[in-house]
Amino acid sequence: MLLVSFGYMLFESITSIRISFGSMIDYQHAMSGKIVQNVFVSPWYQTNRQFGTQVRSDYFAPCVGNSLPFQGGKLAWPAVASMHLRNLSKYQSGFPNRGTVHCNVASSTTVLPSLDKVDFLKLQNGSDIRGVAVAGVEGEPVNLTEPVAEAIAAAFAAWLVENKKADASQRLKVSVGHDSRISAQTLQDAISRGIAGSGLDVVQYGLASTPAMFNSTLTEDDVFLCPVDGSIMITASHLPYNRNGFKFFTNDGGLGKADIKDILERAADIYNKFTAEGLGTSKGKFSGSIQKADYMSVYTSDLVKAVRKAAGNIEKPLEGFHIVVDAGNGAGGFFAAKVLEPLGAVTIGSQFLEPDGLFPNHIPNPEDKTAMKAITKAVLDNKADLGIIFDTDVDRSAAVDSTGHEFNRNRLIALMSAIVLEEHPGTTIVTDSVTSDGLTTFIEKKLGGKHHRFKRGYKNVIDEAIRLNSIGEESHLAIETSGHGALKENNWLDDGAYLMVKILNKLASARASGLGSGSKVLTDLVEGLEEPAVAIELRLKINQNDPDLKGGSFRDYGEAVLKHLENSMDSDPKLQKAPVNYEGVRVSGFGGWFLLRLSLHDPVLPLNIEAPRNDDAVKLGLAVLAAVKEFSALDTSALDKFVQAS
Repeated sequence: MLLVSFGYMLFESITSIRISFGSMIDYQHAMSGKIVQNVFVSPWYQTNRQFGTQVRSDYFAPCVGNSLPFQGGKLAWPAVASMHLRNLSKYQSGFPNRGTVHCNVASSTTVLPSLDKVDFLKLQNGSDIRGVAVAGVEGEPVNLTEPVAEAIAAAFAAWLVENKKADASQRLKVSVGHDSRISAQTLQDAISRGIAGSGLDVVQYGLASTPAMFNSTLTEDDVFLCPVDGSIMITASHLPYNRNGFKFFTNDGGLGKADIKDILERAADIYNKFTAEGLGTSKGKFSGSIQKADYMSVYTSDLVKAVRKAAGNIEKPLEGFHIVVDAGNGAGGFFAAKVLEPLGAVTIGSQFLEPDGLFPNHIPNPEDKTAMKAITKAVLDNKADLGIIFDTDVDRSAAVDSTGHEFNRNRLIALMSAIVLEEHPGTTIVTDSVTSDGLTTFIEKKLGGKHHRFKRGYKNVIDEAIRLNSIGEESHLAIETSGHGALKENNWLDDGAYLMVKILNKLASARASGLGSGSKVLTDLVEGLEEPAVAIELRLKINQNDPDLKGGSFRDYGEAVLKHLENSMDSDPKLQKAPVNYEGVRVSGFGGWFLLRLSLHDPVLPLNIEAPRNDDAVKLGLAVLAAVKEFSALDTSALDKFVQAS
């Protein structure tokens, strides 16, 4: 057992480390060049002076700032083959208590990246790439390593050159940014190597939002090296800390499923040509440049300008408003200090603004009940006019009014529809498939618009709105119940911050016009929206090992379930299939409705039920059960539990 100092260390292969903060001794020379394999940390907590919240910090982060995952006492490292800790002495002054490091040392000379076999196509998640980037979670092996990321970046570079039809005289630029995840910096470095090694220039933005990354392909500003030709956001949205992934953009928008498949196929070929020796010696040898820029200052400035313009160019149109922000320790903490405060709003009571890739307070997800309870409590405790909450990478958002009523899911869509239809009367609102019948009535009867209910998936919804415009049907808003919302005026980018700016515009313009102040202006806009007393979502899993699949895919099996359910509904006069439906089987009856559909990516059939009473919801559930009971590979236990408990 060894006692180690944090003065200056370069670890190469330590099989176990235990850290607790107390006294230290220097162990520089004996430990030089060792790789950390297992680490156990006793964290300390830092108090946020402004908001009185506690933030856990470990100050033992070689490349991710000031925190690492502390789960059950086990520290999980980003997926790097040689996790080096350099010059840690500069952090010592920040330690509230110095500490001991107990090590069981086993020397190793292996410092080269591991080149495990990788199924690249399994990393595709619709129009994104997602994988496991941090070890330490049982049953979730790392598959998004540095070499994998480098190969994907090189593949994107090749794709970009080909699609931009760039000749040898052109030097394309790619911006790279990330959210607060603990593997972010490591992956940013790997992505940058892959891009620069392909002869393209890289501009690193550091902590950024997904919408900002797309905007960097549109902004014209030489000082910030814009516009870039392509952009990569390193994020896995609201998924757990050990996950990460990539989103890709050009000035035409986000890449689609076919593009992602193409890039992953190219990446697999590139990866198969890598050698461990080559990866170990290639770092720092690039034909392209790597620069840094503070693009988020440009992005936030544009948001501020948008609100001022809507209020008649008033410098502080939100002066007197008290608005609290919950960033969930993701990338959205900028919104309080960089957007709201310059507009005059008071933001005292805002919480979890500090980036922390462990997400210690709640999942950064506007659909998560715990997250929504947290922002609601902050609004009520601080007697704020409005609360705003973002997901990890700020492409989704939701709000809470001064009385604690939430603007998320159907209510957020209703609010945004009301704002957009005031500006564009009669326009079509495109939503995903799980929106309520009450929302349709509200949009079409109360607001005078048209509701086009389409498929799940933010890219599906956005692409459908673009398609409708191309055939002459005007649409200005595409929005999912998840909080992804895109406006035509904002280049069809799903931007959670811009959605909130539209809401702030309404607050500011209403007060400037003498039409009222406070969030009641917003609450009044959704008056008349019928909301179900019962709304549930159950996930019916398909057991892929069940013999009932007969060797087929879960997707084929799921489609068979849906076809049988659809045919079964024809024989029940109390149930009526939706006349227009683009996904799954949607049926109305007993004053409510249900939708059974196949998940976009997983062997799951999600079932949504909404009804005016619990008894009616049970009747709809029983109708589904009766129709699918012969499919033995379909796990209906969640539905069984619901109907029995009721």
